[in-house]
Amino acid sequence: MTADQLESIIRAGLHCEHLAVEGDGRHWFATIVSPEFEGKRLLARQRLVYATLGERIKTDEVHALSMKTFTPAEWADKAV
Repeated sequence: MTADQLESIIRAGLHCEHLAVEGDGRHWFATIVSPEFEGKRLLARQRLVYATLGERIKTDEVHALSMKTFTPAEWADKAV
């Protein structure tokens, strides 16, 4: 799997205002900004992202995904 493919999978299941994915084909890191994270704690946000991956995470097609998740407001505050 490529970074572009993983990004497309996440975008298909989650509205993202910003999404950056990098990795080596097995181990991935993503920065994700989504309004769907509003009012959700870290674990709930991660579950939303993992849900977009479905079986790919269970079958080890995506072995590891580290992520930083932000709401649009949190992302805007970070940029200042």
